[in-house]
Amino acid sequence: MSENYGIFDSLCDRMNSKVNLQKHILIIVENLPVPFDRRVWMEASTLSQAGYKVSVISPRNKNFSAEYEVLNNIEIYRHSLFESSGTLLSYLIEYPMALVSEFILTCKIYRKQKIDLIQICNPPDFIFLVVFWFKLFFKTRIIFDHHDLVPEMFESNYKKRGTFYFLARIAEFLTFKVSDAVITTNLSYRNTAITRGRKSPESVFIVRSSPDLNIFRPIPNQKKFSDKGNYKIGYLGVMGIHDGVELLMQIIHELVVKRKQKNVYFTVIGSGPKFPEIIYLAEKLDIKRYIHFKGRVSDQRVINLLGECDICVDCSPINYFNNVSTMNKVLEYMALGKPVVQFNLKEGKRSAAMASLYAKSISDFADKIEFLLKHPRKRKAMGIYARMKMEEELGWHKQSLILLTAYKKALSDS
Repeated sequence: MSENYGIFDSLCDRMNSKVNLQKHILIIVENLPVPFDRRVWMEASTLSQAGYKVSVISPRNKNFSAEYEVLNNIEIYRHSLFESSGTLLSYLIEYPMALVSEFILTCKIYRKQKIDLIQICNPPDFIFLVVFWFKLFFKTRIIFDHHDLVPEMFESNYKKRGTFYFLARIAEFLTFKVSDAVITTNLSYRNTAITRGRKSPESVFIVRSSPDLNIFRPIPNQKKFSDKGNYKIGYLGVMGIHDGVELLMQIIHELVVKRKQKNVYFTVIGSGPKFPEIIYLAEKLDIKRYIHFKGRVSDQRVINLLGECDICVDCSPINYFNNVSTMNKVLEYMALGKPVVQFNLKEGKRSAAMASLYAKSISDFADKIEFLLKHPRKRKAMGIYARMKMEEELGWHKQSLILLTAYKKALSDS
């Protein structure tokens, strides 16, 4: 680590060096490793294909353990990350360690080549502490990629507005303040940037977390001969505190135990901190034989598994955080031409529209599933509409153009 001492002081020398005509972009993300973070990877790839030089800082894990590698001409720098357990103390360990690592790596990257713009991705909202110095001393432009409403996330976690909620509100405001432009995932988040963040409307751009439609394409139903006469329902996503997978277990119990729907099976793709709890709950409710837990799999495996499904579901519970957030899984279901059932969430409804049915309770959710199982023409029409909406409005081929517009705006104002 001694080689990093004095790096920040030496960066001034970069200001007098010959400017590379190719703009250099650095993306910092702490929540997930790259390229596993699909949104960040697609942003980086789009920028690289548009002629920018792109570097990325992200955490590493057992699946993405290399400290440095180059993929598709994108330089990826990874640092170790202490994974918090959700307690105040664990966050007080995780965030400072990550911020120090991100600052050292940013200095290292800047020493190799001047950085023209840094994109910071939340959560958390404390990464402004890393980039503020580069904006102050070197006039580096900043874009805030607003993935989550972190204050509301903490409020949802702890069911109250405690210390972390108010710290998160301060950090969120300072992040908006340091940013020259904001890219955000939906209209509700855009309104937050304009009102709570006091950003000018022309500096806030909606870039949805949409899949690549060349990869996520509808395929003929892959249901095996042995599955004929049975129905498959798919779920894709992280099993965390906000995702409502425990509600999915209750819905399955409602269908197969209470309503005796013995020809319904569920494919559950993904993992996360609540995975052991979900397995235990499935066993406790005596429904595990109706569920195929697949864990985390590749994109192609996701496409093949969901290709076997008649319906896909999102069980994110109704609360303020989920109500104003867009769930990536819903857009991925739509890209694959699948009808969706979800709870009645504002942004979920805004994204899916007629591609989904919207439930108000566990019992109503089961009703909606049963309705679709009985009406194959309705399922087919919803799936066709879903894919059409992705192609005409929500797909990455549309979002990438907005991303490049945001970058042009931020860099042209420098």
